[in-house]
Amino acid sequence: MSMNDAGRRSAIGQAAGVRRPLAARRIRAVLEAMLFAANRACMLLLVCAFALPFAWMLSTSLKTLPETMIFPPEWIPAEPVWSNYAVAWNSGPFLTYLLNSFIVSVGILILQMLTIIPAAYAFARFRFPGKGLLFGLVMATLMIPAQLIFLPVYLMLSDWKLLNTHLALILPFASSAFGIFLLRQSFMQTAEELIEAARLDNAPEWKIMLRIMAPLARPVLVTFALFSFITHWNDYFWPLVMTTNESARTLPLGIAKIRETEGTATWNVLMAANVMLAVPVLLAFFAAQRQIIRAFVYSGVK
Repeated sequence: MSMNDAGRRSAIGQAAGVRRPLAARRIRAVLEAMLFAANRACMLLLVCAFALPFAWMLSTSLKTLPETMIFPPEWIPAEPVWSNYAVAWNSGPFLTYLLNSFIVSVGILILQMLTIIPAAYAFARFRFPGKGLLFGLVMATLMIPAQLIFLPVYLMLSDWKLLNTHLALILPFASSAFGIFLLRQSFMQTAEELIEAARLDNAPEWKIMLRIMAPLARPVLVTFALFSFITHWNDYFWPLVMTTNESARTLPLGIAKIRETEGTATWNVLMAANVMLAVPVLLAFFAAQRQIIRAFVYSGVK
């Protein structure tokens, strides 16, 4: 009888020992599910925070002018007014502004790619006297705002007869300290064995840079290209200073012209123009989205 009791107690103890890990696993699973739900909720809130201004801009662009003044504001217009886009387009040489913005943004991007790739490769893979000091000076330029140097640059471009031209908007941004830093970090993470193997095969440095290093850094290059394009597509200050002719002005300046019509701010037309300004940026982002994700994954793995 005592042996049966001992066996029964042993079986009960074993069952309790099995239940404890099961209970712990269930609690852990519940906590993980709660953390996952909280993470998704935070991401949804962030998406809403970034999407709401654009949604409001789109909504306002389809309203009549009196509807834009209603308080409390209404999100959905009574009847969409698509003619606001036609009014914004015809308010000036909008196509000229659009082409100028595209030429300037793409021209700056091409020049920056031609300069930052060799510079980043040199800082990442070459050894030369004063390398650290020179790199520090390059990084120090990030602390200099454009408003601080616009006057000497303006005088220089004026002497070169480049005002009111695309070159006046492109040349001052021919390189990027941020791009050099970003690409240098990517090049430094590339395995040294790949470069040594290429050098053993007598590959010149330019071929190593363009055929090995640059393709491996493609996600970083695409990410920088997107940042550069958005920055200069939306730039207002530099075109305002360097241009006075309508034929050389960009979209932000063109939109500024339609802020006031007959003494009243036409917010519906202004928002329609801003939607047209934002569409190319959104298309560029969606086209580069996969490469941006790869850039973050690449940096995280390394």
